[in-house]
Amino acid sequence: MAISKITLGIIFLLLGLTDTLSAVSNNCKFPAVYNFGDSNSDTGAISAAIGEVPPPNGVAFFGRSVGRHSDGRLIIDFITENLTLPYLTPYLDSVGANYRHGANFATGGSCIRPTVACFSPFHLGTQVSQFIHFKTRTLSLYSQTKGKTPFCKGVLARPKDFSKALYTLDIGQNDLAVGFQNMTEEQLKATIPTIIENFTIALKLLYKEGARFFSIHNTGPTGCLPYLLKSFPATPRDQYGCLKPLNNVAIEFNKQLKNKITELNKELPSSLFTYVDVYSAKYNLIIKAKNLGVVDPFDYCCVGAIGRGMGCGKTIFPNGTGLYSTSCKSPTNFISWDGIHYTETANMLVANRILDGSISDPPLPTQKACKLTKI
Repeated sequence: MAISKITLGIIFLLLGLTDTLSAVSNNCKFPAVYNFGDSNSDTGAISAAIGEVPPPNGVAFFGRSVGRHSDGRLIIDFITENLTLPYLTPYLDSVGANYRHGANFATGGSCIRPTVACFSPFHLGTQVSQFIHFKTRTLSLYSQTKGKTPFCKGVLARPKDFSKALYTLDIGQNDLAVGFQNMTEEQLKATIPTIIENFTIALKLLYKEGARFFSIHNTGPTGCLPYLLKSFPATPRDQYGCLKPLNNVAIEFNKQLKNKITELNKELPSSLFTYVDVYSAKYNLIIKAKNLGVVDPFDYCCVGAIGRGMGCGKTIFPNGTGLYSTSCKSPTNFISWDGIHYTETANMLVANRILDGSISDPPLPTQKACKLTKI
């Protein structure tokens, strides 16, 4: 009996759908990760460029200070672990560097916009410029040596990996925190389009350089950071105790960022921009603090000598007497490590939500994100 055209069409459609589902079911093998951001994902750049991030930072997991503002691993560390890749070497760290599987351009204190008010000169535009230089020099060295030297074979990034790598961005917190020091909520909201414009320029430059897979973290609930809560005691709180005006700004920033990411997915072919709602994951830690065994979500583990988290690991000598920063005995019982940054436990909980795709748009686990552009 002859098969009708409609039946044949359905068969082909189902076969195509099966192939698509099969492709998505297989995990990606990102060969490298290139990260851009601030201290939330800085794995040693600020230590190499400006000054060491001292103990007790890093000690709980690494046994020593390794340039991270936490007692242990950061979100980016959990991401590379999940992808079975080594921890990222900071671009600015020249000693013992290995860039075979990516590089980290994130630097503590950085903003998206170039502004003297920010804590670091390495804004997002500078980080992207560093990446372009890094890529250019890599291609040049491979061309000169035909990739046959031990350095090219074991240390240098492979030219073919730049278009296959995962590009992660986690930045924006400092733009809002700095602005909140001297602006009203509405004034700060008015700066968001310019911040997003700078972000977009950076993303398009990376795309021009061959980047195709992006994981873009929105900004967290900045108004819940203990350091800022102490700095603005008279500012209105929300129902969970966070600074309501600053979180309102963060929510507006994230809304505009998500809209821009949607536009870029339509505008730039053969690419995937994944929007990651880090805000909801971090805010959820505050809401469910007691269930996590956290007594006070606004307390922090590493209490600096100056009485605030920014002094973690530092020593001061008022009147000739040394005052040293101290770490709590159980960082796992805290969300905040030093009043600004998160403990390894908190980072792990947020990273798990990122890796399983539950806070991502499109909602794919990180290991499967590379398949979508092939559908």
